[in-house]
Amino acid sequence: MFAEVIVDIKTAQVDKVFDYEVSDDIKVGHRVLVPFGNRFIEGYVIGLKNKSDYPIDKIKKVSKKLDIEPLILPEMLKLSDYMIKNNHLKRVDTLRLFLPSGIRKEKIKPLVKEIVFVKEFNKDEIKKAIRANSKKQLEMLEYIKVGETYLKSELNKMFGSLAVEKFVTLGVFDIDEKRVLRNPQTLKKEDKTVELNSLQKEILEKIKEPATHLIFGVTGSGKTEIYMHSIKRCLDEGKNAIMLVPEIGLTPQVVSLFKARFGNTVAILHSGLSMGERFDEWQRIFSGEAKIVVGARSAIFAPLKNIGVIIIDEEHDDSYKSESNPRFYTHDIAKFRAKYNNCPLVLGSATPNIDTFYRAKKGEYRLHELLKRANNKDMPNVELIDMRQEMMAGNNSLFSRRLQSDLTDCIKAGNQAMIFCNRRGFASYMICKECGWTAKCEDCDATIVYHKEDNLLKCHFCSRRYKAITKCPECGSVYIKMGTIGTQRVAEEIRKLFPMVKVLRMDFDTTQNKSSHAQILEEFSNTKPCILVGTQMIAKGHDFPNVTLVGIVDADMSLHYSDYRSAERTFDLLTQVAGRAGRADKTGKIDLQTYMPKHYVYRFMANYDYKSFFDREINVREVSKFPPFAYIIRVLFSGENLEDVQLATAHAHNDFNNLCEDNKDVLYCKAMKSPVSKIQNRHRYQILLRLTNFGFTNIINDVYNICDKYQKQGINVFVEINPNNLS
Repeated sequence: MFAEVIVDIKTAQVDKVFDYEVSDDIKVGHRVLVPFGNRFIEGYVIGLKNKSDYPIDKIKKVSKKLDIEPLILPEMLKLSDYMIKNNHLKRVDTLRLFLPSGIRKEKIKPLVKEIVFVKEFNKDEIKKAIRANSKKQLEMLEYIKVGETYLKSELNKMFGSLAVEKFVTLGVFDIDEKRVLRNPQTLKKEDKTVELNSLQKEILEKIKEPATHLIFGVTGSGKTEIYMHSIKRCLDEGKNAIMLVPEIGLTPQVVSLFKARFGNTVAILHSGLSMGERFDEWQRIFSGEAKIVVGARSAIFAPLKNIGVIIIDEEHDDSYKSESNPRFYTHDIAKFRAKYNNCPLVLGSATPNIDTFYRAKKGEYRLHELLKRANNKDMPNVELIDMRQEMMAGNNSLFSRRLQSDLTDCIKAGNQAMIFCNRRGFASYMICKECGWTAKCEDCDATIVYHKEDNLLKCHFCSRRYKAITKCPECGSVYIKMGTIGTQRVAEEIRKLFPMVKVLRMDFDTTQNKSSHAQILEEFSNTKPCILVGTQMIAKGHDFPNVTLVGIVDADMSLHYSDYRSAERTFDLLTQVAGRAGRADKTGKIDLQTYMPKHYVYRFMANYDYKSFFDREINVREVSKFPPFAYIIRVLFSGENLEDVQLATAHAHNDFNNLCEDNKDVLYCKAMKSPVSKIQNRHRYQILLRLTNFGFTNIINDVYNICDKYQKQGINVFVEINPNNLS
C-alpha cells in the first residue's frame, strides 16, 4: 500500500505529492512522520493507492503515524481541492488551516494536572491526628467534602503542600492525574430566552431550507435570537452549527450569550486565544463534545461533522476576507461547507455588502427582511452637526456644543455613552510648520503616529517605535504641528470635560492582552454613568441597554479614501455604530459631527435608508463597471531589492498586456507603485486589472500562471480578487 503525502514544508518546490510505503493502519487524513532528504518531516496523507508510478526501490517508508485517528476530515480534503482551484493556494497552506498550530510539531500537548479525590473519612479521628496548632490543616479539614475532586495545585496554594501531603498520609486523599481543559475567558451573562415575534418565526421557518439566505434587518431587530433558535433546532435534530462574528472584540459578548443558553456545548475559535486554549477547543470540537462553534474568520475551518447551519453575522464586514497568505473569502468557504453538508447558510446584516444584496435582489440568495426593532421602538434620532458652523461660532474643541450638552444630559441621567473615532493613537502625524518635514517610519512608506500615553511615535504597519520629538530634526524648529486626532486624544479631552465620570477606551492599543476585550466590555456593562471611546471595535454587534447616546467625532474620515467602496464603508460603519444606542427601553440619540453635512451618505444614513443608498450605489457601479458588474484583480509584487521588484512588475505587466491585447472584456490594465510603497523594508509595486465578469472567468487562470513565473527567491507575488483596499 502506498500513501500520497504532502510534506509540511512551505515552499512551492515541494508542494506536490510524494509517494511513501505504508502499513494498513494508516488512513487518509492521518498526520505522519516521513524521511525527507536527510531529515524527518511531518506530512499529511491525502490519498492511498495500491500501485505507484515510481520504482519500488526508490520509495521510502512512512516512519510512523502521529495520531491515533486521522485529524483531517474527508470534507476538509475536498475543501482543500476547492481552495487550490479557486484561490490558487499551495496544498500545504490549505492543510495548515485545518489544524491548530499547537498540534503541528507537537508544540502543545494536553494539559495534565494532579487531581485530589476526597475519600470517606471520620472527621473526629482526622482532627485527633492533626496537631492543634496546625491551622492550615484544620482549615482544609473544614473546606473539603467527601466525594469531591480538587486540583492539587489549588489546594497547595490555599493550604500549603505540607498540609496536602499530610492528608494523603492519613488516607483522606487519593491523588490521580487528569486532563484539564484551558478555558478561554468569557463574560458572565444570564440566559434571557426571548419569544420570537410573528415575523421572526416566519423567517426562522424559511431559513430551514438548504440555500444561501440573507437576513436584512436593522440594528436591534432580533437577528441574534433567530440565529439562536435556528441553532437550537439543529441541536434537537442531532446536528451541529457554526456561528461567525467579524471581530475578536465582539466574540466575548456573543460567546457569553451562547454559553448562557447552550452551556458547555459551545466552543470558541479565534486568533486571540493562546495556543493551548485553541488546542483544547479544537480537540473538544473534533471529539464531538462541542456542538456549536462561535468565532471569527478562522472558525469556518472548525472540524465539525454533520453541520446543520452556518451563520455569518455582520456579513458585510471586511475582516471576513483574509488579506495575508493564505488568501480566501470566508463566504466562499462557508458556501462550500454548506453545500457539502446540505445545510442552510445564513448571512445577516443591517447594511449588507452591496454585492450580497445585489445577489439577493436577483434571486441568487433568499432575502428576508426585518425593518423594525424587535421591541417596536423607533430607531435613534440622528442629528447631523455641521462642524464648519461650530468653527465660525468660535468653538475649536473636538466636540460640538450639541455633543457636549447631550453628554452632560446622558451622564446626569446615569446612562452610558459611546464615542466613536476610527483612528487610534493621539495624533495621526507630526509635521514641522517651518520646513514641512514629516515624521515617517524608516522601514515603511508611512507617517508614524504619536501615542501620548507612551510618549512614543509608532508605525501602525510594522509596529516599530521611535522617541517622541520636541523639535524638527531637519531645521531645529520647535513648531511641530500634530495631525488629525485619535482615540487617545478623544478620551483625554472627555476626561477633562467630565473628570468625575469613568472613561474607558477600546482600540488596538488597549486590547493587546487576550482577555482585554472581555474585561473592557464587562467594566463598561457594570459602570453607570460611563463613556466608552473606541474605534470600529465598538461599532458592531454590542448590546448595552443603558447606552442612550452615540457621538461620532469625525464622520468624514473614511469618505476620503480613494476607493470605489469608500461611500459603502462609511454608510455601513456609521449605521452600525448608530445602532448601539437605544437598544432597550431607553430612547437613543446619535450626534454625528461632519464638515460635509449635505453628502448623500449622511442623508441616507440619518434616515436608516439602506435601500435608497443601495439603489444609488448600484447604479453608479453599473455605469462605471465596478463590482458586482466587473472584477478587480490586484497583483502585488514585494521584495527588499527595489530594482528586482520594478523589473518583475514591468515584465509581468508586459505579459498582461499581451494577454489582454484586443480583449474587449479587459477594462483596465496598469502597473504602478503601491500607495504604501514600502512595508517592513520591502518595496511594493502593483498591477491592477479590471475585467468584465465574463472576461474574469476566461483569464484568471492565465493571470495566476503569469504570476507564478515571477514568484522567486526575494520576490513575493500575491493575487487579490476584489481587494478590501489598495494600500
